[in-house]
Amino acid sequence: MNDIVGKACADEIAARVENFVRQVIIPYEQDKRRDSHGPTEDLVREMREKARKAGVLTPHILPGGAHLSQMETALVLRKSGLSPLGPVACNTAAPDEGNMYLIGKVGSSEQKAHFLDQLVQGRSRSAFFMTEPASEGGAGSDPSMMKTRAKLDGNHWVISGRKAFITGFQGAKVGIIMANTGTPEKMAATMFLVDLPNPAIKLERVLDTIDSSMPGGHAILTIDDLRVPADQVLGEINEGFKYAQIRLSPARLSHCMRWLGAAIRAQEIATAYAVTRHAFGKPLIDHEGVGFMLAENMIDLKQAELMIDWCAGVLDSGSLGTVESSMAKVAVSEALFRVADRCVQVMGGTGVTEDTIVEQVFREIRAFRIYDGPTEVHKWSLAKKIKRDYLQRGKN
Repeated sequence: MNDIVGKACADEIAARVENFVRQVIIPYEQDKRRDSHGPTEDLVREMREKARKAGVLTPHILPGGAHLSQMETALVLRKSGLSPLGPVACNTAAPDEGNMYLIGKVGSSEQKAHFLDQLVQGRSRSAFFMTEPASEGGAGSDPSMMKTRAKLDGNHWVISGRKAFITGFQGAKVGIIMANTGTPEKMAATMFLVDLPNPAIKLERVLDTIDSSMPGGHAILTIDDLRVPADQVLGEINEGFKYAQIRLSPARLSHCMRWLGAAIRAQEIATAYAVTRHAFGKPLIDHEGVGFMLAENMIDLKQAELMIDWCAGVLDSGSLGTVESSMAKVAVSEALFRVADRCVQVMGGTGVTEDTIVEQVFREIRAFRIYDGPTEVHKWSLAKKIKRDYLQRGKN
């Protein structure tokens, strides 16, 4: 598929996704089938069945398994994000979208048939097990602190440890577990594919968090002598950190794509409010204090879009894009949070109610500034690169 044909195809898919989200999914925002963590499994199944019939289920993966380029994916995922329920309905949500990408890149043909196909078809959800409890000094932003261990026992690996903030675990059918398979002298990690649920993986609790768009929420769990067949190692032994990088940059960027769509929708709602609501003799938007906030939002939204497209182009060139995705994640998450915050402010009391999705978008994007690496960790990593590059230039 050449670039022109690919862009046209992506534009057409994106248009269908937008129409579906606006016409079919946005009305579900008033549906009460949800708990404090996200939509219920019943609601997810119902929305996905409608997406399947509309031809927009897993739209970024084409029939035959071909994946849209990152540039093309950006067009589609942005439209799915116009509602917080859109990514779940269209099967473009985290962590499934990133897990499908990783298994597609690294998995064997047998693993793809068993684990990937059910995810692409929207019949199952998945979870990615990496983060560990901070209270135990486990892995978080620094994965080298991983305490979950996997030991070889015959033709099985035995995994034990605790994991935290495992998004979507409750109700998931597919898991990717990262565990330490290194030595005391040299840290290494391996990824394992597992069927869920499994009695050796015990849910401790689902955390109450400010975001509420993820089915299954974010769980703390214990893994107690989980036996995984050796043929369910994802990729090669001790290469887990390398594979995490393959997943990480596109997953960071797809978060940016989806939340850009949500912020665009918040801007639409705030704009309608500011144009139709009057105070002190004129529409709110004619007061500079309000109109300027919406103008600043327009600027931030365009900058976020351009940053996403730039990083997508880097990834499409074949680069891992580790640095570029860090830059994009910081720039986009901070810009979109400003947008959401201003939308709440423009709408006053209405902005903090559940009468519109603006307050939810605000909460979700606030959490996004932490998920997939807090802003400060990305800046620290970028500062290390700046120093490294400077010292390297001094040697030349």
